[in-house]
Amino acid sequence: MKGSFGLIVGIIIAIYLYVDAPKHNKSRWLWAILGFIFGPIALGIYLIQTGRKVLGWIITIVAILLYILIIFLVVIAAVLFSTGGGF
Repeated sequence: MKGSFGLIVGIIIAIYLYVDAPKHNKSRWLWAILGFIFGPIALGIYLIQTGRKVLGWIITIVAILLYILIIFLVVIAAVLFSTGGGF
């Protein structure tokens, strides 16, 4: 179930970018693929490039912070479990 949430978010972002990109003279296929692969970061960059800078920066910064937090938690968990400090 957890993995499917990320897939659904990626699909929703890809669809949005596919529909919205031609309105701003951007390649719909390129942005849809980028949105599917990179998710919220691609969406934020797209919004910045299309003049919606405040929303774009907010989405980009929050996405980057969440990715950093996830990486940090995975590293901490790996260290704890590898040293025998796990549960």
